[in-house]
Amino acid sequence: MIQNDDIQKTFEQMVAIDSPSLQEREMAEFITKLFSEIGISLSEDDSAKVTGSTAGNLYGYIPGGGKKAPLLLSAHMDTVQPACGKKAVVAQDKTVRSDGTTVLGADDFAGLTEIYHAVKYLKENNKTHRDIELLFTVGEELYGKGVKAFDCSKLKAKSAYVLDLSGEIGLAAYAAPTILSFCASVKGRSAHAGFCPEDGVNAILAVSNAISKLPQGKVDAQTSANIGMISGGQGVNIVSEKCMVRGEIRSLKHEAAVSLAERYREVFEKEAQMLGATLEWDVTVDIRAYETNTDSTVVREYKEAVQEVGMEARLLKTFGGSDNNVLSEHGIEGLVIANSMNQVHSCQEYTSIFEMNKVVEILISLLEE
Repeated sequence: MIQNDDIQKTFEQMVAIDSPSLQEREMAEFITKLFSEIGISLSEDDSAKVTGSTAGNLYGYIPGGGKKAPLLLSAHMDTVQPACGKKAVVAQDKTVRSDGTTVLGADDFAGLTEIYHAVKYLKENNKTHRDIELLFTVGEELYGKGVKAFDCSKLKAKSAYVLDLSGEIGLAAYAAPTILSFCASVKGRSAHAGFCPEDGVNAILAVSNAISKLPQGKVDAQTSANIGMISGGQGVNIVSEKCMVRGEIRSLKHEAAVSLAERYREVFEKEAQMLGATLEWDVTVDIRAYETNTDSTVVREYKEAVQEVGMEARLLKTFGGSDNNVLSEHGIEGLVIANSMNQVHSCQEYTSIFEMNKVVEILISLLEE
C-alpha cells in the first residue's frame, strides 16, 4: 500500500531539520511545502505573538465527500534538546536511531510523517474519505504552549487522534493527568555562621524540615509528586537567608493535584513560620486532566481500525501530557495513539519504518469510506 522507502525518505528529511521548541520555522515551512505538493493548503496562525516561537501552528481542512463526521489528526513540530545536527541512522531491519549525540525526533516527526503519508495515499488514489482537519503545533514540549494559543473555535471535528505516544502500535491513551508546577521561596535572615548563628533564620533549614514531611514519588495510584530543583545560600559561613524549591505534581484527578499542592503550601508555610521565616508560593496549572469515555465513538472507531489492519487495540491511562489535554478542554473527545516513538527525550530514542507504515494503515482505515 505505502512504500517503506517513501516513509523513510520523508522521515529522514524531517530529522535533518533542527526544530527545538519555539524554533520551528524551518519545519513549518517544510511541512507546508510538503502538503502543498499534494494539493493541500495549510494556514499558519498568529500564535507566535503569544508563544514567542519563530512559527505559528499549522491548520488544514480537507473535504473528502464522506458521510462520517470530520476527524482531527494532530502532531507537534518541536523536539526536546539536544536537537541540533540530528542524523537518522537506519539499520538493516529498518530501525532508525540518531548517531547517539542528539535525540532522533521521532517524538513527533514520526507522527507528522504518518499523517502526511495517510493523507497522500487518499489523495493520490482518489479515495472517498471523511472530512479531515489537520493541526500541527509548536511548543508542545512546553506543556502544550502552541495549542493553548490556537483558536480551537475554528475546529469542526469533535473527535481527534493525537499521534504522540510511546509503546506498541495499537496502544492508545484515553486519560492523562493534570500537571501542576510549583515554586516555594522561603526568606529567612542572614547572619555569621560562626560568631552569631543565633541571630539568623536559616531558610535552608525551613525548606529541609518541610520536605521531610511531604510525600514524594508515587503518592497513590493516580498521583505523583516531585521536588526537582533546590537552590539557596550565599556561603558556607553564612546562615542562609533564602532558599527556593521547584517541583511538580501530577494526578489523573484534577482535584487531587490541587489538593496536594495546597498541602505542600501549608507545610512549607508552617515550617517557615516556626523558624521566623516567610514563604512566597506560586503554583501553575500547566495542563488539566482529562478522561475520554471508553464507550465513545472515537474509541470504538480506533479499535475497529486497529483490528482491520490485523492488530489488537489496547487502552491505557498515561502520566504524560500532550496537546490532547488542551483539545479536551474545548469539548473534543480524543485519543493519544502510539506512533513508533520509543525511549523518547533521550539520545537512545528510536523508531521503526515498518511500525510507521502500520500506523499509516490505521489512519487510512480511520479516514477512508
